[in-house]
Amino acid sequence: MKKRGSRFRRFVLLAVIAAAVYWVVFYVLPNRSHIDPDWRGLEQPVFVGGKLTGYSASGTGDSLLLPLPLLQGYVDEAIRYEEETKSVILTTASELLYMQENTTEASLNNQPLQLRLAPEEQDGVTYLPADTLKELYGFEIHEDTLTGAVLLMTAGESVPLGKVKGEAGDRTRALRNEPSIHAPIVADMPPGDVVRVWNSDFVDWLYVQMDSGYAGYVKAGDILSAGTKTVEPQESEPTRAERSWKGKPVNMFWEAVYENKPNPSKFGELPGVNVTSPTWFSIVDTNGNVRAKADKAYVDWAHQRGMEVWGLLSNSFEADLTTEALSTYDRRMNTIVQMLEYADLYDLDGINIDFENVYTKDGPNVTQFMRELKPMAQAKNLIVSIDVTPKSNSEMWSLFLDRRALGEVVDFMMVMAYDEHWASSPTAGSVASLPWVENSVSRIIEEDGVPAEKLVLGVPLYTRIWSETTENGETKVSSKAVSMNAVQEIISEKKLIPKLDAEAGQHYVEYKEEGVLRKIWIEDKLSLDVRVALAKEYGLGGVAAWNRSFGNAEAWEALQKITQ
Repeated sequence: MKKRGSRFRRFVLLAVIAAAVYWVVFYVLPNRSHIDPDWRGLEQPVFVGGKLTGYSASGTGDSLLLPLPLLQGYVDEAIRYEEETKSVILTTASELLYMQENTTEASLNNQPLQLRLAPEEQDGVTYLPADTLKELYGFEIHEDTLTGAVLLMTAGESVPLGKVKGEAGDRTRALRNEPSIHAPIVADMPPGDVVRVWNSDFVDWLYVQMDSGYAGYVKAGDILSAGTKTVEPQESEPTRAERSWKGKPVNMFWEAVYENKPNPSKFGELPGVNVTSPTWFSIVDTNGNVRAKADKAYVDWAHQRGMEVWGLLSNSFEADLTTEALSTYDRRMNTIVQMLEYADLYDLDGINIDFENVYTKDGPNVTQFMRELKPMAQAKNLIVSIDVTPKSNSEMWSLFLDRRALGEVVDFMMVMAYDEHWASSPTAGSVASLPWVENSVSRIIEEDGVPAEKLVLGVPLYTRIWSETTENGETKVSSKAVSMNAVQEIISEKKLIPKLDAEAGQHYVEYKEEGVLRKIWIEDKLSLDVRVALAKEYGLGGVAAWNRSFGNAEAWEALQKITQ
């Protein structure tokens, strides 16, 4: 019995010792086992921000190609690929680059460009030449010849650098796959190696990456600060909007041009106005051709009065035509080139885009059109603006507009803050009540991130006379749009006394005529004063009035306060 008890005690002792050794090895001593990262099976894995992107490059050195999805995900989400022509369109504020697969013939701002390396398709993925893209976007690439890893940093990106402690011949420092000494080692880092420190938020640990692509965690005490690596942001010339309009509010009117040419000699005084936008140009067919009704004498008149002329281009408000005209690069470029030729011919100062009645599915094409127009127009020193409606659930008039993306492209965005109650509205009401106008502006600033100084508040110089009748106990509503002077004549003729509608921020009158109830929310000095005050309160880029022919002297006196 004694021998059996002695053996048992020895067994228990050995078990305790073994457990103690296991505990020391696995919970006290650092783990010395090594593992390979998953990406070691890839030929040219691409890393951004110290993380594996899941994409691989192709080629090397001057022949390096980068996959399009990688570039869209990490460099520029707006890079456009058009399947039908196997083409890639890349835009910056000042450059428009067009490339096609399997050819070195390209264009930059619509001028021929010979690439050294052609884009190509590999296993269903389009690859683009890295050297061309580096020039366009200013990013930086490091290739490791031993591991094949490709490290990409974008323009303006910065990362702290660290240096592994120790002198040559000292012990290496462990780079681990988790922030723990018990985690396996990814790589041994020799003293003096420089690493990129991507994350220092861990207690006593840093997340770093070696030039070889190996990334992981190292004890913070093993790394010395070694400065910062910065990819310099690209330098860009100030746009004309930045040069000419910074701190100077826009006071614009649209000039509605139909069959007859407007006669400026009959306009009267327009104090404070510094821009006019005549509705001269429209896309008239599915190939993107433009019809013009421009008048050089009108431009000369405006320039003599110190006004800029931003010619308006519409889509003729035809949805199906718009679908086709904006569907391909060639058609969009046809429109753009014609507009730039007209700008030269008529000495325009800018182009104002007014695309309305557009299918939601065509919204991305509208945005792409603006991305392609902007660098081409900027090269000619032209202001680029676009008219947008207030946000609503209307497919054809609101939902197609990507206001956030458009705000990043254009110099100015005109918010057409009118037609709250439109021509065929089922109820009578203001064309633009103050709360509705304020909501229209604030939503675009807050929800879409458009800078306030880019927004120009569109104000109506017209109102609607609403007519209400009752038939079989049901109210029938109709309306007609009239000018400011027409309303004043009605008030005078019928000796009406306007009352303040405090909620709408407007004067209001109603009267009966031949058994019909007429209602008018009046556009006058009061309504325009409060809108100018609103534009100033929000720091907007100015005001734009629709349209000149509806206004009167009282309107221009009120609107000129935007610059005072």
